[in-house]
This record gives sequence, structure tokens and C-alpha cells, in this order.
Amino acid sequence: MYARPLFVVVGIFGGILPRFPAFRDGVWAGPPWQRGRLRLYAALMNDAIKLAPETSSQAASLPQLSVVVPTFNERDNVTVLYRRLDATLKDVSWEVIFVDDNSPDGTWDVVRALARKDSRVRCIRRIGRRGLSGACIEGILASSAPYAAVMDADLQHDETQLPKMVALLQSGEAELVVGSRYIEGYKAEGFNKQRAGASAFATEIARRSLKVEIADPMSGFFMIRRDRFEQLAPQLSTQGFKILLDVVATAEGKLRAVEIPYTFGARQHGESKLDSMVALDFLGLVLAKLTNDVISLRFILFAAVGGLGLLVHLSVLFIALELFKAPFPEAQAAGAIVAMTSNFILNNFLTYRDQRLKGFGILRGLLLFYLVCSVGLLANVGVAFSVYDQEPIWWLAGAAGALMGVVWNYAMSGLFVWRKR
Repeated sequence: MYARPLFVVVGIFGGILPRFPAFRDGVWAGPPWQRGRLRLYAALMNDAIKLAPETSSQAASLPQLSVVVPTFNERDNVTVLYRRLDATLKDVSWEVIFVDDNSPDGTWDVVRALARKDSRVRCIRRIGRRGLSGACIEGILASSAPYAAVMDADLQHDETQLPKMVALLQSGEAELVVGSRYIEGYKAEGFNKQRAGASAFATEIARRSLKVEIADPMSGFFMIRRDRFEQLAPQLSTQGFKILLDVVATAEGKLRAVEIPYTFGARQHGESKLDSMVALDFLGLVLAKLTNDVISLRFILFAAVGGLGLLVHLSVLFIALELFKAPFPEAQAAGAIVAMTSNFILNNFLTYRDQRLKGFGILRGLLLFYLVCSVGLLANVGVAFSVYDQEPIWWLAGAAGALMGVVWNYAMSGLFVWRKR
């Protein structure tokens, strides 16, 4: 009995979803050629490297190690880190790539000043893009060195372990070397108990749910063979902070990993960039990997905000009808406007916090959100009517319409309201 309406629903969503970037990168993963811009970027980088064969002199001048350092408001730390790397890596041909998310404090300007004095220093300034994972991915893909290390700019990761990590990769003993906080020999000088407890809890969740085999998949200090990373890059998420967890989970046990202890130092300057929303990023990454990237945290948050918006709508409708004795059309319109406004505010603060609108952009975004949701309502009614016309099952038709509405609103909001610039 349900075959025809279900066929209609599947046909509608199967034909529409692959067309939107939000679903190619999140809720609906799509076929291999539609899995986002990183796949194309990785392929282009590989092709560019293969186009011109290296001469012996060119090969000799290339660095063996690229140290990728994501930065945001770290101008007081980058020079200190550069000097430490220079002192530590005397026997290694190296470069450092600072990937800066357009820091308001001008971190990128300090890096460029260093680069003018030393060609081993490189700067990637990202405008309109935020996030540690995305910065690490871009930095490693911009490297031509056979090995790439990731470490923070806050001086808490122990750069003296880098030569040992390089040696482990060069010997073939490992393809991935992780600076671990959970093996014998680790020392902590700058890790408070609250943060340590939260990290240990998240690590246990990650190990159990994703079945990763290393002791510290949440570490931010590691080194990997670049060719192996490039194989994994198209499947990695650019959102969030836990790039190593993403790498290990995506590799599915096919990376030879070695963990070494290190001393976690105290932050010298600036403040930690981690906030209470990092937990959501972590849960989103775990959810994405458990569902093979079919469901994204952003879509779950968007749908949850929409559900809350329905409660807001009904509450305003009730108040307008019962307390103010307003006519139903006016009460319904008031409920819709208040609900759409609250949804916009919550989505801007929570769902799209990495692309948060500010200043005049908030008003412009709100008006666009009103327009998107208005069209989404029409899509909701249209799909519901189409399903109901095939088979008069009210709950199935209503659910299909509601799903179409949230799908439309999510796709169009990502495309027009919170689009990446």
C-alpha cells in the first residue's frame, strides 16, 4: 500500500539532493565525483607535482619536512616557534607553513616578515574560511615535502620530538607518528585537570565508537607521510578541531602508526581558541564517521533548530489567539515571523557559527532567510499534496512535506544565507 507514495518521496529527494553543495559535503555524500572540492584540490596538487620531473638539484633543494602550523591571533608566538624549529631541525631540510585564518591581530603580517628573511617560512592567509582541520588540510596539500607535521602555534607541543618523528617515518617503521598523552613518558606542564578530564573522556568515546587503535586519537601533534595523507584528504572534514581523529578513522586501520611521549608545555602568550562548542564539533565528526559521512552535524543542528521553531510558532499562535483575540491569519503570520526570526538567530549562533554573519550582514541574511523559508513552505505543501494525491495517508504526506521543507531550507540557507565567500 505504501509503495507508490514511498517511491514518490524517494524519487523527489534522490533527484534533488545531489544538486546542492550542502548535501554533497554533508547530509548526502553522493557518488565519488561529487564529494566536495578537496578531492579536486588533491587531484590537481598530484597532477601538478607529476607534470615536471625533478632534476637532482631541484630534489636536493626541496624540504624533507613541512611543519604545518594553523594560527589565529598568535602574533606573539610565531617568531618564538620559528626560532625553536630552526634550533631543533639542524639536521633536517625543513619548512614551516603557517596557515592563518585572517587573524585580527595581524599574525599573518608577522609571518610574512619572517618569510622575507627566510624562504623556509611560508604563509597561507585564509579569508572567509575558519577552522583548524581545514587549515591543516590546506597546509599539508600545499606542501611538496615527503613528510608533514602538524603542531599548534601556542608553544605547547614539544618541537624537540620532530627529528625522532622524521626518523621513524624515514625508516619505514611508521606512516604516522603521534605525540601521545596516554603512554609512559608523557609530561604535562600546561594541561589543567578539567581539560585533561574532558579530553580523556572524548578519547574514550572516539576509541570505542570508531574503533581506532591508537591511544591518543585526539592529539594535535603528529607527523604523517604526505602521500598517505593525500590519499585520505578527499574524505576528510574541513570543519572542527580533531584532524588526527578524522585521519585515523578514515584510514580504517590501514596506517602504520607509532606513538611517542612528549612534554606538553604551558602556553606562553594569548588565549586558548577552544570553546564550549568544540564538543559539538567532536560529536559531529563521530556521527559523520559512524554514518560514512551520510549525516552531518550541521544538518542535525539545523533540523533541531527547526523543531524548536515549530514550538515557538505554536506558542506565539496560541498567545495571539487566546490572549490578544487576534484573527487567525494575523496570528498565524505573527507566529511564522517570530519562529523564522528565532530560527535565524539560533542558526547564526550555533549551526553556522564558523560562518557567523555580523554587522549589516545579519539584516541581509535575515531577509534572505525569510525568503528561503517562504519558498520552503511552498515546497512543503507541494510535496505533501503530491504524496497524498498518490495515496491518502495523511501522516506520510505530512512527514514527506516537512522533510522536504527542512531539506530545502537547509540547502538554500547554505547556498544563499550562510554561503562561503
